[in-house]
Amino acid sequence: MKKIQILFWSLLALIWISCGKERTLEPLEKNSTPPGKVSNVQWTAGPGYATITYALPSDPDLLYVKAVYNLASGREMEVKASYYGRTLKVEGFGDTDEHEVKLFAVNRSEVASEAVSIKVKPLENPIWNVFRSLSLAPDFSGIRVTASNLTKADLAFEVYAADSTGVLKPTANNIYTSAEEVRRTIRGYDSIPRSFAVTVRDRWLNYSDTLYANLTPLYEAEIPRPGFRSLSLPGDVGLHSSTPMTGMWDGIADPWPQIVMTSSAVLTPQWITFDIGKLATLSRIVIYDYGEYFNGRTYFYAGNLLDFEIWGTDNPPADGSFNNWVKMGTFKSVKPSGSPYGVNTAEDREIARAGISYTFEPGMPKVKYLRIKSNKNWQGTTYFAIAEVRVFGDPR
Repeated sequence: MKKIQILFWSLLALIWISCGKERTLEPLEKNSTPPGKVSNVQWTAGPGYATITYALPSDPDLLYVKAVYNLASGREMEVKASYYGRTLKVEGFGDTDEHEVKLFAVNRSEVASEAVSIKVKPLENPIWNVFRSLSLAPDFSGIRVTASNLTKADLAFEVYAADSTGVLKPTANNIYTSAEEVRRTIRGYDSIPRSFAVTVRDRWLNYSDTLYANLTPLYEAEIPRPGFRSLSLPGDVGLHSSTPMTGMWDGIADPWPQIVMTSSAVLTPQWITFDIGKLATLSRIVIYDYGEYFNGRTYFYAGNLLDFEIWGTDNPPADGSFNNWVKMGTFKSVKPSGSPYGVNTAEDREIARAGISYTFEPGMPKVKYLRIKSNKNWQGTTYFAIAEVRVFGDPR
């Protein structure tokens, strides 16, 4: 017992001593000899960046190569590349001026070599090409922002709108995207003249110029969903036994079975019909895709609509034919990221969960009944699954 007590107090003393010392994290190795410098340095310009290649020094203790440079804002940047590679990328440049980049070889003791200094001259930052393609136009209850982003750069479109005093103020409707073709509508504005502005920014806080426009949003109101009614006409496709059509307008998106899903046994184009309760000139329909239970919740997948049509009428024929119906539009769902089937980015999920708007061309006749016709889903068949629909227009 006495030996155990002695061991206990000895361990306690060691703990006390170790706690009293301030410990710092240091490299496991202590090699104060700097490695040799990188050599044969070359670079290639890209839009807003430069790719640098080099030869490594012959040093068995080499750990990585780092590049140090400054952006026009004065922010110092540091990029590291493992000794397994021979390339690194310096990015974030907002201009096409020459920029000095210093390259260091670093060993396992974090001792750096002498610097090798080079000058790189990047190509034009993508924000400028995108800005030149940027356009603003009136849309229903807001404005439509369109642009081409051919390099698929990660960009933000900062949106400003005039307040009641006419002063432009930032909105909470910024657009964050890497899509090649940008087409978004900013909504929530009355149909009165208003000033808007949009500027393009990258993630290094490089800004384009600002595009200004005085626009009058088009009038629209939401058609109240409590007035919606299901309709079953000859030729309409059957529904999954657990999902009545009312699941499309119950205000509950996503959870099974509060959706509508059609029969997967029908492989030809299929459709459903419903009554929106009011005769109205329609501006758009918003479709909330059903998130399948795959890798969490996955959109632009399985029975989500890909190629489809919307038809409308004020008097549907009792025989279920398309006589007396007008095609409101032919649409194609587009995944913003363009990622492979079954893969969703954060942007894909954000867009799908917010509901995707499909806009009708002006001049359509007033309708009271809608028909959704699926020609192809994301899976390649024709059944479809919809979590919710909302319909907008002018019922006056």
